[in-house]
Amino acid sequence: MKNKIKAVTGSKVFVLIIILAVLIILFSVWSPHVGMKFLVPSTIRNILHSVVTTSFLTIGAGCLLISGNVDLAMSAIGCLGGQIIGNMIAKGAPWYLAILCGFIVCAIFGCIDGTLISKFKFPAFIATMGVSYIAKGCTYLFSSACNGGQALNLNYKHPVLDFLANGRILGLPTGVYVMIIFFLFYGIMLKRSKFGFKIRMVGGNPMAAKLAGINSEKIIFILFINASIMGCISAIFNAAKIGQASLNALGSNQFTGMTAAMIGGISFGGGRGGMGGAFLGLLILNTFQVGMSTVGVNPFWVTTFSGILLIFALVSDQLQNLAHGLFSPRKKGGKA
Repeated sequence: MKNKIKAVTGSKVFVLIIILAVLIILFSVWSPHVGMKFLVPSTIRNILHSVVTTSFLTIGAGCLLISGNVDLAMSAIGCLGGQIIGNMIAKGAPWYLAILCGFIVCAIFGCIDGTLISKFKFPAFIATMGVSYIAKGCTYLFSSACNGGQALNLNYKHPVLDFLANGRILGLPTGVYVMIIFFLFYGIMLKRSKFGFKIRMVGGNPMAAKLAGINSEKIIFILFINASIMGCISAIFNAAKIGQASLNALGSNQFTGMTAAMIGGISFGGGRGGMGGAFLGLLILNTFQVGMSTVGVNPFWVTTFSGILLIFALVSDQLQNLAHGLFSPRKKGGKA
């Protein structure tokens, strides 16, 4: 019994829950002193609603980080997908056909990322940065082609997408339920499936994965396609939430998703972490941001402290990697 209690209290998830509880208590005590209330239903709904858009980027980035890779193109690719979907719906196309076309285009960009990195061994950082610029350019080109030569932020509404993002079920936004379903699915996949085991092997010990006959190139290829589609889903929720397919959609969400994943215990070096921690990391980050806004802290300080949280997460990850000896296999076998 003592061993079980020790295992629970010593886990990353338990630590994250404690951090989240401390933040809630801190802002609940602080907010009355500035004439505001933090721990009220509207604030909780606001926090949950605000994490929906970023959650899909967190899932896509988290899976890639566990495999030992990083994608800097997710938000740009997702933005392109959002423009395609928005313009098609505005032109009268069925919403499901528009979403399918957006997914296909984003998946193609994911294939480009995956091919460059898995087949041609380009560094993920450089390859995805280059693809992000291509996707941004294509976003403006597509928008201008659809709007008489002028690239613009497209305002549009569709009842199905509006309900998906802004509807209410039992008092909570519909998007929150969709987000939870995605986190549960990917969490179970990573922890319980053979594919999830292969992802952790590829990221944690590439040489052992190769000796075990795991096709790391295929795994990485699939994960980059998945990340691009997650970017598109994020753009759909973002556009439905604000009623606009913006040319700069998700620009501030890319690193928020990665930060949340790393705060949640997903290792930047690969091989470790899960969706439960990533979800808690996302809640911690957004609770912190909403809480600071509630008590009236200058938003520039909020950005500064968010950067400090990211550095803290990276330092913590580095120390854990050294403690687990995860760098030695990479020195011998190289990175997948």
